[in-house]
Amino acid sequence: MTAKIIDGRAVSQTLRKGYALRVESMVRTQGRAPGLAVILVGDSPASRIYVRNKIKACRDVGIDSTFMELPLDTSEADLLQRIDALNADPAIDGILIQLPLPAHIRIPPVLERISVDKDVDGFHLYNVGGLVTGSTVFSPCTPYGVQKLLESENIPVAGRNVVVVGASNIVGKPTALMLMQQDATVCICHRMTRDLAQFTILADILVVAAGVPGLILPQMVKTGAVVIDVGINRLPDGRIIGDVDFEGVRQKASYITPVPGGVGPMTVTMLLHNTIVSAERALGLQVVDAT
Repeated sequence: MTAKIIDGRAVSQTLRKGYALRVESMVRTQGRAPGLAVILVGDSPASRIYVRNKIKACRDVGIDSTFMELPLDTSEADLLQRIDALNADPAIDGILIQLPLPAHIRIPPVLERISVDKDVDGFHLYNVGGLVTGSTVFSPCTPYGVQKLLESENIPVAGRNVVVVGASNIVGKPTALMLMQQDATVCICHRMTRDLAQFTILADILVVAAGVPGLILPQMVKTGAVVIDVGINRLPDGRIIGDVDFEGVRQKASYITPVPGGVGPMTVTMLLHNTIVSAERALGLQVVDAT
């Protein structure tokens, strides 16, 4: 058996074509495009690359983006005031704070200052808590991207054994909660899990987001499993690999995502989706695929 590769770039391109049409319709009928504000505090090269990619993606589908680049010594109070101004701006439908923030700025108060209705990253406490009840306003982008990749291949989730490796607040936990809402039986493993293989070998769907290159080996994967690799690890030689031994596991899995080119493109795509949905709600338009 050789797994079918789930091409995140291709899925993203298909979705973005549809998003561009929705934005075009909004501009034609409402006189404005969705607006996304991105705030970067400091001068991290990696963060700057991420922001540039997000702004380019916005431009490609017609979303208006506002980039606020703040100096490293920006105070927490100043950042909160800027968020307040964006919350009150009707032209801004989504607010994104590029993480990480400088050490002197606390992340929770910043994320919770963003209006729930503009929290297109899905990091606000309300949105995170809403994952438990299925009533979140916006789903976090990377877990949402995982869900969309499974849907793209018509992979059933209900009744399946799902193992999530990694318990972060950004990926692992919300992914588990979202799949539980679809009636999967979910197990979360983390760095303190003993004998990881005894759990992963039971997975019909294995989602790996541990940040450990090559963590998942072929003998840890059930034949025919669906393997979603969220990990992004840069090696000393510059290569980027995931948390899964791709070539080895590919010989046992039924589906597998590559790194790069799997989940990564979907994260930005779902940010675009959430921003468009926010604008449609603000304008009282019919919302397509809001969850």
